[in-house]
Amino acid sequence: MIGRWLRSLRAFLRPPPKVQAAALCLRANAARKSGENEVLLIRSLDSGRWIIPKGWPVKGESLARSAAIEAWEEAGVTGRIGDEAIGWIRYDKRLKGGLEEPCEAHVFVLTVEDEARDYPEAGFRTRRWFSPERAAEKVDEADLADLIRRFGV
Repeated sequence: MIGRWLRSLRAFLRPPPKVQAAALCLRANAARKSGENEVLLIRSLDSGRWIIPKGWPVKGESLARSAAIEAWEEAGVTGRIGDEAIGWIRYDKRLKGGLEEPCEAHVFVLTVEDEARDYPEAGFRTRRWFSPERAAEKVDEADLADLIRRFGV
């Protein structure tokens, strides 16, 4: 009884999530006759987990445009970004000093048209293309895995 009450109190006191913009980067897999897309994942800077490009909204830009900017900065890809979010992922962002901040990243599909060798975070990030099923297995967030499975095909 007390444990349930403490969980309720913790949820009540938790601040609302901060909004972020994220890009689910897709490209056609020309080697496969099925036409299945490939999904681009990058390594996070802190833990090395496989993630999609995401970050804080850019002042004066829409969330969709902010997601496209993050895809360029973190993964070196450009292309056509969807106008509408396909969903969102909730997670706790680790801040400096060990604190965590709840975030809700709105995810937009970016159809990749160009992939650069040189981009702002090229020296810090690893990027790799995966089949949708393999990408869904690589990410830690269940809601992100679901979005990849639904929209990565």
